[in-house]
Amino acid sequence: MVKELIIDSTPEKGVTIALLQDKQLVELNTEKVDNHYAVGDIYLGRIKKIMPGLNAAFVDVGYEKDAFLHYLDLGPQVQSLLKLSRIVKNGSYQEKLLSSLKLEKDIDKAGKISDILSKNTLIPVQIAKEPISTKGPRLSSDLSIAGRFAVLVPFSSSVSISKRIKGNAERNRLKKIVESIKPPNFGVIIRTVSEGKGVEELQKDLQDLISKWERFTKRLKDVEPAQKVLGEMDRASTILRDILTDEFSHIYVSDSGIYDEVKSYVQEISPDLERIVKFYKSKEPIFEHYGVEKQIKASFGRTVNLHGGAYLVIEHTEALHVIDVNSGNRIASKENQEDNALLVNKEAAKEIARQLRLRDMGGIVVIDFIDMHKATNRKDLYVFLKECMAGDRARHTILPPSKFGLVQITRQRVRPEMSVVTSEKCPACDGTGEIRSSIVLLDDIESNLSFILQEQNEKSISLFVHPYIDAYIKKGWISRRLKWFLKYGKWIKVKPVASYYLTEFHFFNAKEEEIKL
Repeated sequence: MVKELIIDSTPEKGVTIALLQDKQLVELNTEKVDNHYAVGDIYLGRIKKIMPGLNAAFVDVGYEKDAFLHYLDLGPQVQSLLKLSRIVKNGSYQEKLLSSLKLEKDIDKAGKISDILSKNTLIPVQIAKEPISTKGPRLSSDLSIAGRFAVLVPFSSSVSISKRIKGNAERNRLKKIVESIKPPNFGVIIRTVSEGKGVEELQKDLQDLISKWERFTKRLKDVEPAQKVLGEMDRASTILRDILTDEFSHIYVSDSGIYDEVKSYVQEISPDLERIVKFYKSKEPIFEHYGVEKQIKASFGRTVNLHGGAYLVIEHTEALHVIDVNSGNRIASKENQEDNALLVNKEAAKEIARQLRLRDMGGIVVIDFIDMHKATNRKDLYVFLKECMAGDRARHTILPPSKFGLVQITRQRVRPEMSVVTSEKCPACDGTGEIRSSIVLLDDIESNLSFILQEQNEKSISLFVHPYIDAYIKKGWISRRLKWFLKYGKWIKVKPVASYYLTEFHFFNAKEEEIKL
């Protein structure tokens, strides 16, 4: 499988990152310019309200809506975190790490939040879910700092290993390495990409995480409530940290500043892959050049077409997402109707797995596949869907088909769902359904022409129009263009552009720059 990353940056939209697998778009991530609440950011929160009925608290982290912190998200060592926060704020904490800090007893899993927190308590909290719809951020005080090979967990001592690392010998090797280099009172989660890595690489990554923790404790002393204490990396670097492997063939970046950052980061985490980072210099938009824009337009929207005539209908609600699979014009005889349904359902399952990643759909997803009567076929579809979703980094659970043929999926939602408007406002009528009368089009062109030549004194201009208008201007022995030459004493170049709508026209100067009117 060949993977590519295309990174585009514009002042209006921010940074948009497209992940392609074998040239097919599978993930689309956007980092907006004004997005101040990214998953992983740590803030100094102030408790605004305790809700005993919910066993939760609302916390001020500077967002317009108070953030939500549930008791189960406090973490077992929240008392140690509160203790550290008090000591650091008082200025009596001189150590950078936690070796001399006496850890408090773990809180009761079935306890009450009112026993732990009270109004106006200051507590460091981490963004677990970005603000979605009308809801504020979801928080956790079970802090963790993610690196490329490991995740550092303060106030713990355990070393856990990703379930995707299967070999017992490799798991034991990694555990021994990390246990020998981790500092006291810190736990570590070993990530999948650590498989096969040596002591030097793991130690460097762990040292980077320890440096981040030191920055956290240093900033915590002076930071004001509701301010950020430690920020997560930008979206591009986060994606590279989590998914960069030898399978990547190219990383194309359209912005010089982001290119330098990405190249520097790749050089730091995987020097042998630095060569694949390329700066895109062409004038054509990067997403159009690599076919991403077309895939975006085809993949988003209520209806998604599949090969062979089948299609999906995707409906979004506040509570859940519903996906309906339709066979469309795909016709089969009665003898192989069951086999045909299985083929269409498998094709749909593959696209649904891609759509969940692409749109970052979270929460509950209900899929209405085409009915199949054989239990073996239903089981075959269920297994195939699980295989298709095996590469999804978001936590998810898939239930077997119900007796009504519905498949239910729950998928982790940590940021707002990716939504792309695939319909466009008509440029000819500006959405009104009416256009300017074509009979006065030539009058409009000539009026602008007169202004450009006589008022702006342009020496040489070109007129770009629809091919029909181009033919009309040039037709006859005494053409409209000849009349313009006799009137203004300058020859006007007229060029047809097939993509223009009928009444669209633009003027360009000798440098091929558009003359704005």
